[in-house]
Amino acid sequence: MKYVYLNNGLKMPMLGLGVYRCSEEDTFNTVKSAIDNGYRLIDTASAYENEEFVGEAIKYCGVNREDLFITTKLKNDDQRADNQRKAFEDSLKRLNLDYIDLYLIHWPVKEKFEQSWIELSKIYEEGLVRAVGVSNFKEHHLDKLKEISDLTPAVNQVEIHPKLTQKQLLEDCKKRKIQIEAWSPLGALKNNILENEVLLKIAEKYNKTPAQIILRWDIECGIVTIPKSSNAQRQKQNINIFDFSLTIEDIRAIDNINENERTGSDPDNFTF
Repeated sequence: MKYVYLNNGLKMPMLGLGVYRCSEEDTFNTVKSAIDNGYRLIDTASAYENEEFVGEAIKYCGVNREDLFITTKLKNDDQRADNQRKAFEDSLKRLNLDYIDLYLIHWPVKEKFEQSWIELSKIYEEGLVRAVGVSNFKEHHLDKLKEISDLTPAVNQVEIHPKLTQKQLLEDCKKRKIQIEAWSPLGALKNNILENEVLLKIAEKYNKTPAQIILRWDIECGIVTIPKSSNAQRQKQNINIFDFSLTIEDIRAIDNINENERTGSDPDNFTF
């Protein structure tokens, strides 16, 4: 495993498990399997409605709490209801943890995300969370936070994959000392990233899968990545990316796959 140090000095694994759309009955086994396979970063959210089962897996996983990195997120409806503090406390209770490693504003809800950031800053200052950050924020959202607070987000978790490389946002966050984290790093079925000829060719070169090539590309680009898989064998494949490196030519070839194609919502235009 490789790690990055966030802007407050916190150590964060560069590869973890995402549990978006992981059903209640599958979450426990998925998280337990991932931890057994060496994962130490687990990413959930209040909106996923599976925090309780993530917490159960953590309880019975046999790994010390301090060796795990747990992320969850503030739901949009809780922002709209100015319910940020209680939402955090509820997540903490559902996870059955004494603290959360990283707490994120899930989406930049208009006219609400600024106040949410102020509330997250207070929670951070009280020591209830080891780091706070944002998700799905563009540059202009980050500019707003800078206007109202001296606290810089530790992480910005956004959609990144070879068809949506977000290089401008990545460079902007590097300048701000905000760690970029990729959700949906392997894209979606509808954009067929794993069947891309460039990726297939590079995968053959290293005797790896296209998914492993994408995840290694994330690491090479300094991006924390959280692929989702409930399959134990694929979990093993996804984490088995630290025994090779891509060349500069490989990275450029993958960068050139970019089509600015989102599989999720645009952070400036979402209705949920």
